[in-house]
Amino acid sequence: MNIFALFWRAIPTYILASLLITANSYADTQKPAMVVIAFPSTNENTISRSTLRAVFGMRLSKWPANTTAKVFVMNDDAPEHGAFSKNILQIFPHQLRLAWDRQVFSGQGQYPEQVATAQEMLTKISSTPGAIGYIKSNEVTDNVRILQIR
Repeated sequence: MNIFALFWRAIPTYILASLLITANSYADTQKPAMVVIAFPSTNENTISRSTLRAVFGMRLSKWPANTTAKVFVMNDDAPEHGAFSKNILQIFPHQLRLAWDRQVFSGQGQYPEQVATAQEMLTKISSTPGAIGYIKSNEVTDNVRILQIR
């Protein structure tokens, strides 16, 4: 087989691969980013990823100003919960669930409060002192504070 025949056979594969990569990267840019939100009068503007993991892992129960942290999460099966766990906390949702189970079953902690919708998350965070949660960036309102991750 000569080089031209190989070249013409490879073209369809190359085009298909290019289209799949382009479509995949386009789909990724269409998803709104997840942001960490807190009670509006929280003194914090930033939070480290390790502190965030400790708070959402139910290992850290107080804010630096000694206010009790109240954690709100969406259902384990919610796409927002998976995106938050993987992209923000950089752990898998099942790992977060295992951490909660360990805390509860050892008697050293409790589960975070679950909410069913983004609207419920916004309502709970905006009305609960010390509250922290997450939501899609395009659903944020002025009633909550966005925490920057450092």
